Amino acid sequence: MHAHTRNGHSFVAGSLIGTLGGLIGLGGAEFRLPVLVGVFRLDTLQAIILNKAISLVVVVAALIFRSSATPPESVLAHVDVVFNLLAGSLIGAWWAAGHAINLPRQWLDRIVLLLLTGLSLLILFEAWQGMHGSGAALIEAGAWRWGAGLIAGLAIGMLAAFLGVAGGELLIPTIVLLYGLDIKLAGSLSLMVSLPTMMVGFARYRQADAFAVLRQERSLLVWMAAGSILGTALGGLLLGRMPTEWLMSLLGVLLLVSAIKTFQHAY
Repeated sequence: MHAHTRNGHSFVAGSLIGTLGGLIGLGGAEFRLPVLVGVFRLDTLQAIILNKAISLVVVVAALIFRSSATPPESVLAHVDVVFNLLAGSLIGAWWAAGHAINLPRQWLDRIVLLLLTGLSLLILFEAWQGMHGSGAALIEAGAWRWGAGLIAGLAIGMLAAFLGVAGGELLIPTIVLLYGLDIKLAGSLSLMVSLPTMMVGFARYRQADAFAVLRQERSLLVWMAAGSILGTALGGLLLGRMPTEWLMSLLGVLLLVSAIKTFQHAY
Protein backbone atom coordinates (compact mmCIF):
# COMPACT_ATOMS: atom_id res chain seq x y z
CA MET A 1 0.00 0.00 0.00
CA HIS A 2 1.36 3.44 -0.97
CA ALA A 3 2.42 5.60 2.01
CA HIS A 4 -0.04 8.44 1.25
CA THR A 5 -2.88 5.97 0.71
CA ARG A 6 -2.05 4.18 3.98
CA ASN A 7 -1.95 7.50 5.86
CA GLY A 8 -5.34 8.39 4.43
CA HIS A 9 -6.78 5.01 5.37
CA SER A 10 -5.44 5.30 8.92
CA PHE A 11 -6.93 8.81 9.34
CA VAL A 12 -10.31 7.71 8.00
CA ALA A 13 -10.29 4.55 10.14
CA GLY A 14 -9.38 6.57 13.25
CA SER A 15 -12.10 9.13 12.51
CA LEU A 16 -14.82 6.54 11.94
CA ILE A 17 -13.88 4.48 14.99
CA GLY A 18 -13.58 7.59 17.16
CA THR A 19 -16.97 8.89 16.00
CA LEU A 20 -18.74 5.57 16.57
CA GLY A 21 -17.08 5.18 19.97
CA GLY A 22 -17.92 8.78 20.91
CA LEU A 23 -21.57 8.21 20.00
CA ILE A 24 -21.86 5.63 22.78
CA GLY A 25 -19.50 7.41 25.20
CA LEU A 26 -16.35 5.34 24.52
CA GLY A 27 -12.97 6.19 23.01
CA GLY A 28 -13.21 3.41 20.43
CA ALA A 29 -9.94 1.62 21.29
CA GLU A 30 -11.68 -1.76 21.52
CA PHE A 31 -12.78 -1.36 17.89
CA ARG A 32 -9.37 -0.07 16.79
CA LEU A 33 -7.42 -3.18 17.84
CA PRO A 34 -9.00 -5.61 15.31
CA VAL A 35 -8.49 -2.98 12.59
CA LEU A 36 -4.78 -2.63 13.40
CA VAL A 37 -4.33 -6.40 13.20
CA GLY A 38 -6.79 -7.28 10.44
CA VAL A 39 -6.46 -4.28 8.10
CA PHE A 40 -2.99 -2.85 8.76
CA ARG A 41 -1.46 -6.30 9.35
CA LEU A 42 0.38 -5.54 12.59
CA ASP A 43 1.53 -8.27 14.94
CA THR A 44 -0.82 -8.60 17.93
CA LEU A 45 1.66 -7.22 20.48
CA GLN A 46 2.63 -4.40 18.13
CA ALA A 47 -1.07 -3.57 17.65
CA ILE A 48 -1.66 -3.51 21.43
CA ILE A 49 1.28 -1.13 21.97
CA LEU A 50 0.24 1.16 19.11
CA ASN A 51 -3.37 1.07 20.31
CA LYS A 52 -2.23 2.05 23.80
CA ALA A 53 -0.22 4.99 22.43
CA ILE A 54 -3.24 6.24 20.47
CA SER A 55 -5.50 5.67 23.48
CA LEU A 56 -3.17 7.78 25.65
CA VAL A 57 -3.46 10.68 23.20
CA VAL A 58 -7.25 10.30 23.00
CA VAL A 59 -7.64 10.18 26.81
CA VAL A 60 -5.59 13.38 27.25
CA ALA A 61 -7.75 15.06 24.58
CA ALA A 62 -10.93 13.74 26.24
CA LEU A 63 -9.82 15.18 29.60
CA ILE A 64 -9.46 18.58 27.94
CA PHE A 65 -12.84 18.27 26.16
CA ARG A 66 -14.63 17.24 29.37
CA SER A 67 -13.02 19.91 31.60
CA SER A 68 -15.94 22.27 30.95
CA ALA A 69 -18.62 19.56 31.17
CA THR A 70 -17.94 18.56 34.79
CA PRO A 71 -17.02 21.16 37.43
CA PRO A 72 -13.53 20.48 38.93
CA GLU A 73 -14.92 20.69 42.47
CA SER A 74 -17.30 17.78 41.72
CA VAL A 75 -14.39 15.65 40.51
CA LEU A 76 -12.14 16.59 43.44
CA ALA A 77 -14.93 15.79 45.90
CA HIS A 78 -14.75 12.15 44.76
CA VAL A 79 -11.00 11.80 44.34
CA ASP A 80 -11.13 8.95 46.89
CA VAL A 81 -12.90 6.86 44.20
CA VAL A 82 -10.01 7.52 41.82
CA PHE A 83 -7.41 6.46 44.41
CA ASN A 84 -9.41 3.36 45.35
CA LEU A 85 -9.57 2.11 41.74
CA LEU A 86 -6.00 3.16 40.98
CA ALA A 87 -4.69 1.06 43.87
CA GLY A 88 -5.76 -2.00 41.91
CA SER A 89 -5.51 -0.84 38.29
CA LEU A 90 -1.84 0.17 38.47
CA ILE A 91 -0.87 -3.28 39.77
CA GLY A 92 -3.09 -5.00 37.20
CA ALA A 93 -1.68 -3.00 34.29
CA TRP A 94 1.95 -3.63 35.32
CA TRP A 95 1.35 -7.37 35.76
CA ALA A 96 -0.63 -7.86 32.53
CA ALA A 97 1.77 -5.87 30.35
CA GLY A 98 4.73 -7.85 31.72
CA HIS A 99 3.00 -11.14 30.90
CA ALA A 100 1.81 -9.97 27.46
CA ILE A 101 5.43 -9.34 26.45
CA ASN A 102 6.44 -12.94 27.16
CA LEU A 103 3.31 -14.78 26.02
CA PRO A 104 3.45 -16.86 22.81
CA ARG A 105 1.53 -15.19 19.96
CA GLN A 106 -1.20 -17.85 19.98
CA TRP A 107 -1.92 -17.45 23.69
CA LEU A 108 -1.93 -13.65 23.45
CA ASP A 109 -4.41 -13.89 20.56
CA ARG A 110 -6.61 -16.20 22.64
CA ILE A 111 -6.65 -13.75 25.56
CA VAL A 112 -7.41 -10.81 23.24
CA LEU A 113 -10.25 -12.71 21.56
CA LEU A 114 -11.71 -13.70 24.94
CA LEU A 115 -11.55 -10.12 26.28
CA LEU A 116 -12.96 -8.53 23.11
CA THR A 117 -15.80 -11.07 23.13
CA GLY A 118 -16.53 -10.21 26.76
CA LEU A 119 -16.51 -6.48 25.96
CA SER A 120 -18.88 -6.94 23.02
CA LEU A 121 -21.31 -8.84 25.25
CA LEU A 122 -21.00 -6.10 27.91
CA ILE A 123 -21.84 -3.44 25.30
CA LEU A 124 -24.88 -5.47 24.20
CA PHE A 125 -25.96 -5.89 27.83
CA GLU A 126 -25.61 -2.16 28.57
CA ALA A 127 -27.50 -1.34 25.36
CA TRP A 128 -30.68 -2.94 26.66
CA GLN A 129 -30.19 -2.89 30.42
CA GLY A 130 -29.43 0.82 30.42
CA MET A 131 -27.32 2.88 32.78
CA HIS A 132 -28.71 6.38 32.73
CA GLY A 133 -27.80 7.90 36.04
CA SER A 134 -26.88 7.50 39.65
CA GLY A 135 -28.62 5.35 42.20
CA ALA A 136 -27.85 3.73 45.50
CA ALA A 137 -24.32 2.38 45.79
CA LEU A 138 -24.13 -1.41 45.76
CA ILE A 139 -21.92 -1.41 48.89
CA GLU A 140 -21.91 1.20 51.64
CA ALA A 141 -18.73 3.21 52.15
CA GLY A 142 -16.17 1.32 54.20
CA ALA A 143 -13.62 -1.48 54.05
CA TRP A 144 -15.80 -3.81 51.96
CA ARG A 145 -16.37 -1.21 49.26
CA TRP A 146 -12.69 -0.29 49.25
CA GLY A 147 -11.83 -3.96 48.78
CA ALA A 148 -14.36 -4.32 45.96
CA GLY A 149 -12.92 -1.21 44.27
CA LEU A 150 -9.41 -2.62 44.59
CA ILE A 151 -10.42 -5.92 42.93
CA ALA A 152 -12.39 -4.11 40.19
CA GLY A 153 -9.42 -1.83 39.54
CA LEU A 154 -7.08 -4.81 39.33
CA ALA A 155 -9.26 -6.48 36.66
CA ILE A 156 -9.71 -3.25 34.70
CA GLY A 157 -5.97 -2.54 34.75
CA MET A 158 -5.27 -6.01 33.35
CA LEU A 159 -7.84 -5.55 30.59
CA ALA A 160 -6.46 -2.12 29.69
CA ALA A 161 -2.92 -3.51 29.38
CA PHE A 162 -3.87 -6.61 27.37
CA LEU A 163 -5.97 -4.65 24.84
CA GLY A 164 -4.29 -1.25 24.85
CA VAL A 165 -7.57 0.43 25.83
CA ALA A 166 -8.45 3.11 28.38
CA GLY A 167 -10.92 0.83 30.17
CA GLY A 168 -13.82 3.29 30.28
CA GLU A 169 -16.25 0.60 29.14
CA LEU A 170 -15.71 -1.09 32.52
CA LEU A 171 -14.71 1.87 34.68
CA ILE A 172 -17.87 3.89 34.10
CA PRO A 173 -20.34 1.09 35.03
CA THR A 174 -18.15 0.25 38.04
CA ILE A 175 -18.18 3.84 39.31
CA VAL A 176 -21.94 4.21 38.72
CA LEU A 177 -22.90 0.91 40.36
CA LEU A 178 -20.29 0.50 43.10
CA TYR A 179 -20.19 4.12 44.28
CA GLY A 180 -23.66 5.32 43.19
CA LEU A 181 -22.39 8.33 41.23
CA ASP A 182 -23.86 10.16 38.24
CA ILE A 183 -22.83 8.76 34.85
CA LYS A 184 -21.43 12.09 33.58
CA LEU A 185 -19.27 12.45 36.70
CA ALA A 186 -18.29 8.79 36.34
CA GLY A 187 -17.01 9.54 32.84
CA SER A 188 -14.66 12.25 34.13
CA LEU A 189 -13.48 10.13 37.06
CA SER A 190 -12.83 7.18 34.73
CA LEU A 191 -10.45 9.31 32.65
CA MET A 192 -8.51 10.21 35.81
CA VAL A 193 -8.10 6.49 36.51
CA SER A 194 -7.36 5.59 32.89
CA LEU A 195 -4.49 8.00 32.29
CA PRO A 196 -2.07 6.80 35.02
CA THR A 197 -3.13 3.17 34.47
CA MET A 198 -2.27 3.39 30.78
CA MET A 199 1.02 5.15 31.49
CA VAL A 200 2.09 2.31 33.80
CA GLY A 201 1.24 -0.32 31.17
CA PHE A 202 2.97 1.77 28.52
CA ALA A 203 6.13 2.04 30.63
CA ARG A 204 6.14 -1.74 31.08
CA TYR A 205 5.82 -2.30 27.33
CA ARG A 206 8.99 -0.28 26.74
CA GLN A 207 10.88 -3.47 27.65
CA ALA A 208 9.42 -5.31 24.63
CA ASP A 209 11.11 -5.50 21.23
CA ALA A 210 7.69 -4.77 19.73
CA PHE A 211 7.86 -1.26 21.28
CA ALA A 212 9.89 -0.29 18.21
CA VAL A 213 6.57 -0.28 16.30
CA LEU A 214 6.04 3.31 17.51
CA ARG A 215 9.07 4.36 15.49
CA GLN A 216 8.47 2.02 12.56
CA GLU A 217 4.80 2.97 12.23
CA ARG A 218 5.09 6.64 13.19
CA SER A 219 2.88 7.81 10.31
CA LEU A 220 0.17 5.28 11.17
CA LEU A 221 0.31 6.40 14.81
CA VAL A 222 0.09 10.12 14.00
CA TRP A 223 -2.66 9.89 11.37
CA MET A 224 -4.82 7.42 13.27
CA ALA A 225 -4.44 9.39 16.52
CA ALA A 226 -5.43 12.61 14.72
CA GLY A 227 -8.46 10.89 13.20
CA SER A 228 -9.38 9.34 16.55
CA ILE A 229 -9.33 12.71 18.35
CA LEU A 230 -11.43 14.32 15.62
CA GLY A 231 -13.86 11.40 15.60
CA THR A 232 -14.18 11.24 19.39
CA ALA A 233 -14.93 14.98 19.54
CA LEU A 234 -17.50 14.67 16.74
CA GLY A 235 -19.08 11.61 18.33
CA GLY A 236 -19.28 13.43 21.65
CA LEU A 237 -21.13 16.33 20.00
CA LEU A 238 -23.62 13.91 18.43
CA LEU A 239 -24.03 11.88 21.64
CA GLY A 240 -27.71 11.50 22.50
CA ARG A 241 -28.93 12.54 19.05
CA MET A 242 -29.15 8.97 17.80
CA PRO A 243 -30.99 5.95 19.28
CA THR A 244 -28.28 4.75 21.66
CA GLU A 245 -29.73 1.28 22.28
CA TRP A 246 -29.76 0.34 18.60
CA LEU A 247 -26.37 1.93 17.96
CA MET A 248 -24.76 0.11 20.89
CA SER A 249 -26.35 -3.14 19.75
CA LEU A 250 -24.95 -2.70 16.23
CA LEU A 251 -21.47 -1.84 17.53
CA GLY A 252 -21.53 -4.73 20.00
CA VAL A 253 -22.29 -7.17 17.17
CA LEU A 254 -19.65 -5.54 14.92
CA LEU A 255 -17.02 -5.85 17.65
CA LEU A 256 -17.91 -9.49 18.24
CA VAL A 257 -17.77 -10.37 14.52
CA SER A 258 -14.53 -8.44 13.88
CA ALA A 259 -12.84 -9.98 16.94
CA ILE A 260 -13.74 -13.52 15.90
CA LYS A 261 -12.77 -12.87 12.27
CA THR A 262 -9.42 -11.33 13.22
CA PHE A 263 -8.32 -13.71 15.97
CA GLN A 264 -10.10 -16.97 15.08
CA HIS A 265 -6.75 -18.51 14.06
CA ALA A 266 -5.82 -18.63 17.76
CA TYR A 267 -7.92 -21.79 18.20
